[in-house]
Amino acid sequence: MDGYRRFVSKRTSLFRASEIRELLKLTEGRDVISLAGGLPDPRVFDPRLADIAKEIIEKERDHALQYSPTAGVTEFRQTLKDFADSKGIKVTADDEVVVTAGSQEALFLAARVLIDPGDKVIVEEPTYLAAVNVFREHGATFEAIPIDSEGMQTDVLEERLRRMSKDEKKPKLIYLVPTSQNPSGSTMSQERRKHLIELAEEYDLLIIEDDPYSFFTFEPIQVDYLKTLDKSGRVLYMSTFSKILSPGLRVGWVLGPRDLVSYLELSKQTIDLHTSTLSQYIIMEAIKKGIVDATIERARALYKIKRDSMMDALEEYMMDLADWTRPVGGFFTMVYVNGEIDMKALMYEAIEKYGVAYVPGESFFPVSKKKNTMRLNFSYPSPDQIVEGVRRVALLVREKLGK
Repeated sequence: MDGYRRFVSKRTSLFRASEIRELLKLTEGRDVISLAGGLPDPRVFDPRLADIAKEIIEKERDHALQYSPTAGVTEFRQTLKDFADSKGIKVTADDEVVVTAGSQEALFLAARVLIDPGDKVIVEEPTYLAAVNVFREHGATFEAIPIDSEGMQTDVLEERLRRMSKDEKKPKLIYLVPTSQNPSGSTMSQERRKHLIELAEEYDLLIIEDDPYSFFTFEPIQVDYLKTLDKSGRVLYMSTFSKILSPGLRVGWVLGPRDLVSYLELSKQTIDLHTSTLSQYIIMEAIKKGIVDATIERARALYKIKRDSMMDALEEYMMDLADWTRPVGGFFTMVYVNGEIDMKALMYEAIEKYGVAYVPGESFFPVSKKKNTMRLNFSYPSPDQIVEGVRRVALLVREKLGK
């Protein structure tokens, strides 16, 4: 019995353990090929960060080792605006930046500011698990819109919005990862992006554009950021340096209308005062010295090789067992097994008997709960491990389907 149950708040009933975090603990130190977590390959980390850190501590220690404003170091926030502009992300005179402890804090702040218990949030299905967890913790319910190879199906969204407009409790927020989506890897088409902005205007909705992966797509894509298409201050754009520099620095950022971002800043004041000042200085110098762009190019080349290894292995071992998405960027593919099979129920058998780990896909589907799915990661394992890991997963699936 939990002897502390009477002390903890009712809110804790909404907490959900991250299956991905639990899997990382389960596989740590074991001889298991992990296709589960979304870790960057350490080979993309630039050793010149050590020189930058040393230089900053020697020359800027009075500032870099001190407290900083909650929204972030002023010069760094301007550097972020310039960085965004250089990547084609529109920055207006009315926009402001708040620096966060990774994109997870950005999601938490957005949920804390925007969601009341019972509010309906529109999401892709499947969608990013950590976002679902943080929104659910704040009492959200979900309206899930299916995706395909061109992202969220905005014709379905339009029909749902038309129906929901008659409800007493209307949605006010759409959350999506439009480029190289986690978990599917799909990228929203330009036509659908424009349609989404039109629908947000018509039905008076805010949009959270979560963008960890767009900077290193593997093939050219001709799409605009939702933030760039937005003409009325409806898009809250968030990104992170975890995938394009180092997750250990724990720096993400939010760009959006000043009045809206100010609420996130106020919320952050009561959580952690500010993001690591030293990390902000390190990243600012890494941007200025071209290290971030060099890391992006290194990541693009390396992850494309691994993506191709994953696609080739799926073709070789799972052609008759499943369908899957072909990501144009990011770290993941979503696999849909052909048949009645519960991949979550098989997760521990996969680890114990076959020495391979994956993330069951069910939790990425907040409404439909598709059990015959799994998310496979290709960013961290080597190409050889990817091929062998897929082979082992295929053996498990083939055994359970009797093929």
